[in-house]
Amino acid sequence: MAKKRSKKRQSSIHQNNDGNVVRSVFDDQKWHPLDNKIDNARDKKYIKRVKPRSEGQEALMEAIKSKNLSLAIGPAGTGKTYLAISAAVEALEEGSVERIILSRPAMEAGESLGFLPGDLHDKMGPYLRPLYDALGDRMGGRKVRQLMEDGTIEIAPVGFMRGRTLNNAFVVIDEAQNCTYGQLKMILSRLGWHSTMVITGDPDQSDLLDGMSGLSPISEKLEMVEDIAVVRLKQVDIVRHPLVADMLDVL
Repeated sequence: MAKKRSKKRQSSIHQNNDGNVVRSVFDDQKWHPLDNKIDNARDKKYIKRVKPRSEGQEALMEAIKSKNLSLAIGPAGTGKTYLAISAAVEALEEGSVERIILSRPAMEAGESLGFLPGDLHDKMGPYLRPLYDALGDRMGGRKVRQLMEDGTIEIAPVGFMRGRTLNNAFVVIDEAQNCTYGQLKMILSRLGWHSTMVITGDPDQSDLLDGMSGLSPISEKLEMVEDIAVVRLKQVDIVRHPLVADMLDVL
């Protein structure tokens, strides 16, 4: 009986394209967060230029174009990350920057990621998936993979920004509500010559303990600096299903 169970369990374990073991939790969906097939499926036509769908989005796009440092503050679904990454892709394709750097704080949203096999890139892959998704949607998966291999695009946790000077780069810091005041101060001081930085986040959805998030105090102080744009998006700027805005009003 034990042997039958063992064989049945082994049959529910397979390997993805990189040789990493995939547990049965992914079997029913027939996909894995690190599988190449997801990226390859995005190699299709896409809209060349993104257009704003609300006044708030228009203000954010204009701020990113005109300022070296912008903060996009607002609820989920307002397009903060997507618009920032779209602007980064446009800047790279126009040649105004030499590389794109995308980063998120390594903070789990109330869940445990558990053990994932492979190197750091493999372990962080599922957590950084939203950034890969936005890049793939704008450029196609194959091109994104090529640019990541040659270092033109870098995706890394916030902690890896310490000690660096980011010149000739378009930097997007996503989910900044999960950064402390000290972390955000460190990130802001990374901005180098000929670079653009966009920080996005929703102060109402921080996974840190109360009072630990530095996004709100940082944004309030930087709002007084003339050459820095702080764009505050609202419920009316949400471009997901209309129910999202209705739910956020009561939750």
